[in-house]
Amino acid sequence: MSALPYFGRVGQSNGGQMTAGFFHEGELVGVLTTQPIDRVLDYKAPEGGCFAGAFVEVPLGPRKVLGVVWGPGKGDWDYAKTRSVIRVLDVPPMREEMVSFLQKAGAYTLTPLSAMLRLATRSPGLGDPPSMRKIYRMGSGEVDRVTPARTKVLAVLEEFGGLAFTLKELAEMAGVGTSVVKGMVAQGAVLEEESPRDLPFARLDPELPSKELTPDQAAAVAVLNKGEGYSTTLLKGVTGSGKTEVYLEAVADCLRRGRQALVLLPEIALTSEFLTRVQARFGAKPAEWHSGVTMTERRRVWKMVGEGGAELVVGARSALFLPYRDLGLIVVDEEHDTSYKQEDGVMYNARDMTVLRASMCGAKVVLASATPSLESWANAEAGKYRRVELTARFGAAVMPQMRAIDMRVEDLPGGKWVSPTLQAEIQKRVERGEQSLIFLNRRGYAPVTLCRACGHQIGCDDCDARMVEHRFLKRLMCHQCGETKPMPTVCPHCEAEDRLSPIGPGVERMGEEVTALFPDARVSVLSSDHYSTARQLKAHIETIASGEADIIIGTQLVAKGHNFPLLTLVGVIDADLGLQGSDLRAAERTFQLMRQVAGRAGRAEKPGLALLQSFQPEHPVITAILSGDEEGFWRAEAAEREQAGVPPYGRMAGIVLSGPEVGPVFDLGNHLARNDGALRQVGAVVYGPAPAPIARIRGRHRVRLLVKAPKGVALQAALSRWVGGLKLKGDLRLQVDIDPQSFF
Repeated sequence: MSALPYFGRVGQSNGGQMTAGFFHEGELVGVLTTQPIDRVLDYKAPEGGCFAGAFVEVPLGPRKVLGVVWGPGKGDWDYAKTRSVIRVLDVPPMREEMVSFLQKAGAYTLTPLSAMLRLATRSPGLGDPPSMRKIYRMGSGEVDRVTPARTKVLAVLEEFGGLAFTLKELAEMAGVGTSVVKGMVAQGAVLEEESPRDLPFARLDPELPSKELTPDQAAAVAVLNKGEGYSTTLLKGVTGSGKTEVYLEAVADCLRRGRQALVLLPEIALTSEFLTRVQARFGAKPAEWHSGVTMTERRRVWKMVGEGGAELVVGARSALFLPYRDLGLIVVDEEHDTSYKQEDGVMYNARDMTVLRASMCGAKVVLASATPSLESWANAEAGKYRRVELTARFGAAVMPQMRAIDMRVEDLPGGKWVSPTLQAEIQKRVERGEQSLIFLNRRGYAPVTLCRACGHQIGCDDCDARMVEHRFLKRLMCHQCGETKPMPTVCPHCEAEDRLSPIGPGVERMGEEVTALFPDARVSVLSSDHYSTARQLKAHIETIASGEADIIIGTQLVAKGHNFPLLTLVGVIDADLGLQGSDLRAAERTFQLMRQVAGRAGRAEKPGLALLQSFQPEHPVITAILSGDEEGFWRAEAAEREQAGVPPYGRMAGIVLSGPEVGPVFDLGNHLARNDGALRQVGAVVYGPAPAPIARIRGRHRVRLLVKAPKGVALQAALSRWVGGLKLKGDLRLQVDIDPQSFF
């Protein structure tokens, strides 16, 4: 097989662009399917014909698969043997703007069009005909007997604010049998209705009164709403400055113009609070698109977005690939967040693809962050993006004080991590009824389990990674592949009993230490490992925000926009952790994370304090965090990157090779490194091959090469020439990552 799939001819002689037009019954059409095939396939148009862009069902071998009419057929196959399109789906056809976006995004990321089409059709049942279904929502009656199962059903219906469910969805989300729901229907506590499968979303009213804006906020809104057509604006504001209220007014302006809006969020746990704010501003909830949405709702959102029945979508990065009828605004909240980069399958950065899509459909882009990515900062400095700043917190809240705790002079016993200085400050908050947050960016109980008899560290059987003890689950877990195993009682290497010891802290171990230090305090550990569903995670965050915890212990999950009104103290256990390693973005990410975490404190009337435990408080990044001189930090970081010729002042691509045996993988890497003429022609340099930092994942050995090139060169074309003719033998795989964000 070829290393890079052939993008192929998508029309007859149109250079890769979809050909508009109508095809009569029996005419040859080229259909791009969602299957991993490196070309557009010829079919005969069905009875009644079809337009270019139509979503169709076509036969492929013994299967029926989804595809899109991409233009006229190529005609290089026996017409008599050419099969016909089975049917045209009853959904709006793919728009030219969407076609161009998929083509350009695929060309930029070196992704085959079939994979891009799969991104754009991630919705079940698109081919199902319009029909009625039974739905279930909250009724007005009361149950004759309250049981735990019935209470669960009512809790789900109340949480989702009147949304309707299918019988199966409601039963599964409540964790009960369908007979429980049917019994509640008989008593009127649950209402059963006949409804079309896909209904438009409630209209949003942009004329409802908004919160009173500060002069800074009003000025920012005026800039965002100025003009029409494409523009990108960096909305930079300190944590708690009211960026959300500002960009919601940009959403209101978009809705007044009759166009659709999209708000991307980096974390599903943020959606609950955000949806409440949207409903308060516009009188109804928007459409949601993320992994926590039911399959039925995903189908509805996909169809309503295409038909114009959804004015505002709030979602994760994949919401960018929905078939909007008239997209006028895209907001990327916390635009610096690394979760916007998809690291498997189609490797794309949603922030960058947002700018691409908006430029193609004449939409505005708002990139919102308190700590923007260096790429966005540099584009604003260069005048490519507009820049709007909010320099003060909203209302009476002020920015927290920030100080370092020099761990070199703290009297801290071995195996303990909360310094006496931090302990004293936490005690003050407990006595005053305020909340404290202890931040440690390590999940689980301990990052390493060591045998004190032989020194063996328990690792994953399928990865070159140490397994992390999760005492809450009573298991060891690999954070690379997700494999788990019971916690052993004897060393698997020397079989010594009772000699296994946890090394280093995770949030669960911090929970034990803090509970021992403050036995009368309510301690809550906030980590994604503790929740089986997004609904449970959101519920826990809401209870913390309501004051049902005195001390919160959390990973980076707590840094992502949550608002805890009673929180006045943030303690960072290991501020030096992110500075380790050779990641070119280590300083930037540490700066962003520390500033974001510190920003959780003092968001209401009471002032906040952030304390950073550090063994190197004189480190330039730590001093920059404490000084608050953000512009100085960005300028210094930009100067270093520019001198090194790395992004955003140069271009990079990662090549990841993998296979079941290490020898052939390295042979392939050496072959590529020796035959790099196509890259040298454009001034690019190849580094490697070298073992990946995590050299084996899921039993596959991994080798990396890194390509570095001057800014402005046609790197994708050179990469295609470099690996395009390569034949991969056996189970070898090659993956290209344009603009890599991580180097694991």
